Amino acid sequence: RKIPSARRACVACLAGLAAPRDKSAVTSPTLNLAAIGNCQISALIDTAGRIVWACLPRLDGDPVFCSLLGGDADDGYCDIDMTNIASSEQRYQRNTAIVETLLHDSTGATLRIRDFCPRHRRFNRMFRPMMMIRIIEPIAGRPLIRVRIRPRQDYGASRPRITVGSNHVRFEGNKLTLRLTTDAAITSILEERPFVLSNRIALVMGPDETLAEAASSFALSMLEATQRYWLDWVRTLAVPFEWQEAVVRAAITLKLCSFEDTGAVIAAMTTSIPESPNSGRN
Repeated sequence: RKIPSARRACVACLAGLAAPRDKSAVTSPTLNLAAIGNCQISALIDTAGRIVWACLPRLDGDPVFCSLLGGDADDGYCDIDMTNIASSEQRYQRNTAIVETLLHDSTGATLRIRDFCPRHRRFNRMFRPMMMIRIIEPIAGRPLIRVRIRPRQDYGASRPRITVGSNHVRFEGNKLTLRLTTDAAITSILEERPFVLSNRIALVMGPDETLAEAASSFALSMLEATQRYWLDWVRTLAVPFEWQEAVVRAAITLKLCSFEDTGAVIAAMTTSIPESPNSGRN
């Protein structure tokens, strides 16, 4: 049967992701999306490195990032907006649920975004917080970027309240508070002001809790532990000799569609979008 557009977005997660895309392709809406998650939450990321879908605090929660639905409002996403972007590339780190996006501008500057949700063993149990981490670093030249974080609440109906600390921003919703901790300039984020990316920065979006260390060092430690978890998990799979890469990617994607607390499996990461009007199915 015909797959609804929202479902096609999740089918695209099984693909090997994008070859290099030119400017017009990068700036156009797409259903070629990458998936990250940790069996507590998940998120979908387009080829320009924009988070366009993420439900919190769990897979069937309120879509805090919901620009995948379209509409007129320029809202509901987390975006690393590169000035004069010319092309992009995107791939999964081999045998993991970690996504790398490379953005290139017209002057030859390049930056890399690494996106993931932490998942690893900690204190002899699985650590899978309601958390998304973005590590942004310059690869070549002096990329000029804007960080735009525009969450919504109540299924896109309204914006959360914003409060600010020395190194964090709190997005206070009616039922959930999302905390951004970063080593980027808070003013540049709040005012969406362009700045030169001269050093690595990290965006840690998660529960309203204080980090015990700098955002970048925390993000890198979570990256290493999460990568190690996925590589160890893939080694437990019984994979046929043929089509190994595709089978492993499908297995990881199916794993991301499970909710560990109950063992339930969702039909798609866009679980909050109705399959069709008045169908009663989502």
